[in-house]
Amino acid sequence: MDYVDPCFGIANCLGPHVCKYLKYHRKLNDYVRKYGMIRRALNCKMEDIELQLKAELLRPLGKIPKKEVENWLKDVKEMIREAQEVENKVSNGRYLCRACNGKLVDEKTQEMQKFLDKAPNASEGLAIDGPSGGLPLPTSELVGEEDVRKKIWACLIQEEVSKIGVWGMGGVGKTTIMKHIHNDLLKQQRFKRVIWVTISKEFNVMKVQDYIASALKLKEDLPKEGDKLGRATILSEMLKKAGKHVLILDDVWDKVSLEEVGVPEPSGGNDCKLVLTTRLERVCKYMGCEVIKVEPLSEDKALILFLNKVGPNIVQSPTIMRTLKLVVKECAGLPLTIVVVAGTMKGEDNLIIWKNALGELIERIGKVEGVEAEVIERLKFSFDHLKDEKVKHCFLYCTVYPEDYEIEKDELIECWIEEGFIDDMVTRQEMKDKGYVEW
Repeated sequence: MDYVDPCFGIANCLGPHVCKYLKYHRKLNDYVRKYGMIRRALNCKMEDIELQLKAELLRPLGKIPKKEVENWLKDVKEMIREAQEVENKVSNGRYLCRACNGKLVDEKTQEMQKFLDKAPNASEGLAIDGPSGGLPLPTSELVGEEDVRKKIWACLIQEEVSKIGVWGMGGVGKTTIMKHIHNDLLKQQRFKRVIWVTISKEFNVMKVQDYIASALKLKEDLPKEGDKLGRATILSEMLKKAGKHVLILDDVWDKVSLEEVGVPEPSGGNDCKLVLTTRLERVCKYMGCEVIKVEPLSEDKALILFLNKVGPNIVQSPTIMRTLKLVVKECAGLPLTIVVVAGTMKGEDNLIIWKNALGELIERIGKVEGVEAEVIERLKFSFDHLKDEKVKHCFLYCTVYPEDYEIEKDELIECWIEEGFIDDMVTRQEMKDKGYVEW
């Protein structure tokens, strides 16, 4: 210290750059402390905004994040990642010169402070109302299902058809087709509202009523308790006031009493439509629907979908192609199975492994009876071929949730971390990032 002070005085005479250089050298520890404080503050602010935004999106449904909020969260996560890199460089002695370390830390601290100063104001709201008709649903591509899609669309625009039943075996693509139609209806604005409700085996009247009321942004107006009939009466009035709408009931397993739920009978008089998807043709007939069957893909279209998913290097391998086509045949034209099995074999250029996969598929399917059991065995084949045991555990953890439960991504990743499925990272943020990759 006896030598540094005279040097600092000399540096003042030599110029501001040298002076600043020595300042970085002398006060490195101060810069590091300030850096840590700002980094923690920014991380806390990010987590607070994420929690507040999540709460806004849940109450009521139909809200979407403000663009500035989305952009800020995205940029801050990148900033925190960069800050971690700086911390690693300094702690690992990347720069032997204290002044270089001080300069690096100070610059990153100032950048983080700017992000902190520009944080969205939660008191002004972090989300806005989405489109009045509803929000687009995430979809996967359609291959070879355009004919069915056109049939459904034709029924939707015909006045004389009020109820449409779309049926076919599990994994054939019914839900995917209807998601595309749902989004097309939103774009074309033919109807004032497009409401999507997943039914599944465990049909619960009050749960369905809540979903519909939420889609109308009127959930608060529907009593949380009380008899089903009273709730049905209120919901019926809500739907009548909602105007021209389409109600899509996905994955219906048995006849649904529209009266019990509180859904007015669709008719040409009220310009409302009902579309349901089911594995059972009889459900369509019970409900008085125009029946449309979704068939498995043809061999040619199934092969196109498989090749799109398995990767270009496999497509160019003539030695594998013959076995690959037999694997595709075992997928039975089911888009879900094709995509999952192709994902399992993606990038695999060993002919022996392809032959083993083919033999295993044939053996698995031959051991069971019934269409549904065959589909499950094809999907289980892909799970068993996951190479990383921790990824398997992550996948299986989802089974602890009830059917059709909306699993929050951040919540699930936190559970993975607590269970030790993701534990080979230095910081928790890195673990979260790894969780997003696994997702």
